[in-house]
Amino acid sequence: MPLYQEQNLKVYNSISGNKENFKPINNGYVGMYVCGPTVYSNVHLGNVRTFMSFDMIFRYLKHLGFKVRYVRNITDAGHLENDADEGEDRIAKKARLEQIEPMEVVQMYTVDFHNILNKFNCLPPSIEPTATGHIIEQIDIIKIILNKDFAYEVNGSVYFDVLKFNKTHNYGKLSGRNVEDLIHNTRALDGQSDKKNPQDFALWKKAEPQHIMRWPSPWSDGFPGWHLECTAMSTKYLGEQFDIHGGGMDLKFPHHECEIAQAEACNGHSPVNYWMHANMLTLNGQKMAKSTGNNILPAEIFSGKNDKLSKAFSPSVTRFFMMQAHYRSILDFSSNAIEASEKGYHKLMDAINTLKSIQKSDTSTFDVRSWSQKCYDALNDDFNTPILIAELFSAVKLINQVKDQKATLTSDDLHFLTNQMNALVFDVLGLTNDTLTQDNHNTLSNTVEVLIKLRAEARANKDFALSDKIRDELSAIGIQLKDGKDGTSFTTN
Repeated sequence: MPLYQEQNLKVYNSISGNKENFKPINNGYVGMYVCGPTVYSNVHLGNVRTFMSFDMIFRYLKHLGFKVRYVRNITDAGHLENDADEGEDRIAKKARLEQIEPMEVVQMYTVDFHNILNKFNCLPPSIEPTATGHIIEQIDIIKIILNKDFAYEVNGSVYFDVLKFNKTHNYGKLSGRNVEDLIHNTRALDGQSDKKNPQDFALWKKAEPQHIMRWPSPWSDGFPGWHLECTAMSTKYLGEQFDIHGGGMDLKFPHHECEIAQAEACNGHSPVNYWMHANMLTLNGQKMAKSTGNNILPAEIFSGKNDKLSKAFSPSVTRFFMMQAHYRSILDFSSNAIEASEKGYHKLMDAINTLKSIQKSDTSTFDVRSWSQKCYDALNDDFNTPILIAELFSAVKLINQVKDQKATLTSDDLHFLTNQMNALVFDVLGLTNDTLTQDNHNTLSNTVEVLIKLRAEARANKDFALSDKIRDELSAIGIQLKDGKDGTSFTTN
């Protein structure tokens, strides 16, 4: 029997503002769509937190036994500056500044995105569609919305008519906005826009002569609106109605609000049962922003080459830090906070390593099955990883007591505890055991230092043949020796 039949998972639904029992449309199957990156720059650490949160959610759903189709898109066209309907395409702008092709920009930063998420041990989605690969589907949706009279075409561009839609639907139900307030808070059009109303948004934009990325359509050579891409890709692979749609809190309005409007106008019903939003990441108590310099890239965390942190931190320590906060809460990233997380991470990994060597007993002084259910209770409460981690540290305390012969576990309970710790720490939280990697690194360092000493002795004895042999054979296996005034150091390829 799959675990999901034994566990009662509750999910916070942004559209209702409540935790709801999770019941997929098709029993045993889950369709989940998460808005992916616009690939015009290195992936932002705040975005990484969103993708990491939904990776954990994907992992837990799989752990429960659901068959999950996880779709996460790549936006490689149509996302204009400031999330607006006017201005330059973010990717085209980068291409112009770098004097390269837009698709070179896309390729460069898509590769970077995948590399960073791989380092954080994020599982790849089931499908990763691109906006440019689904132009036909987007044009088809626009035709339907035009035929249903919820959009209008002007000068080669097509706009969604928000006010008309709102007469029979509720535009703003996800973000809690109402159209009257939006009208009141929006400046009047300056006469240069083709829109009927400022609240309307682009489904298709006619490309200006200088616009590089363009496709033919019934209305003009142009490009699709940013919001439309996700509607086309999510419904193509998950159906007109699917279970979960996720993304960052910043996408709630206007992006996700517009997705709901497009899908309802096209298909006549709401597209998603559970809307889920991950909260933002701050840095030293302030919003992260490149413009203010209050920013740090994942690669800078791993290398330690930054002015924000005291030293380098591994991807797994960084992931553990992220998991210590609930995905819906604001998380502040700072040197002190991640240093504290590193200590906790090492305690957790040391305990898991200790499990392999502790002694079994005829009796148990700890109810491992009750503990296990508390872990599930935490995850079933809208994926509450901080409570889960607190329960994991209850197990760490027990493991250390058993090691010190202050508590006991039977063979069956030890086997159960080992399996559960591995499942929850590695399969669900997605951590990796960097302590083993560190041990291997320390062993390598000590071995090379011995060879460096032997080489120094050979050189002192004028045995240059042996000295050169040590250097050359180390080089052949990817270890480079570097002689300097302070002695010999080494690097690995």
